[in-house]
Amino acid sequence: MRLLAVLIAAGLLAAGSAAAQSQMELNQQAGAELRKSDERLNTVYKALLAKVSEAGKTKLQTAQLSWLRFRDQECEFETMGTVGGSIHSMMVAGCLTRLTDQRVKDLEAQLNCKEGDLSCGGQ
Repeated sequence: MRLLAVLIAAGLLAAGSAAAQSQMELNQQAGAELRKSDERLNTVYKALLAKVSEAGKTKLQTAQLSWLRFRDQECEFETMGTVGGSIHSMMVAGCLTRLTDQRVKDLEAQLNCKEGDLSCGGQ
């Protein structure tokens, strides 16, 4: 697990991750990316919440709270191997960002559903 963390960090550096040099800068950069993802998530979530029926609102709110708990617990699990290391916060932020970006895509799919599409919930 630690080898994976080192490889990911090396990949970020090699990819020119905004010229960050220190682990602290990498951690800050990962935190900034997470904040951007969270902003996108909040925007899409609010738009979908405004679009769905009253019953859909309740279901969406319940699902979102469950998803947030899942995301946080999943990232705790995935980053267990870096606990105590200087890379840990970067790894947690990377995990949270990845899962948040996927949730944004999922909610956007619901937001942009065509009328009559039975895979759309809460319409």
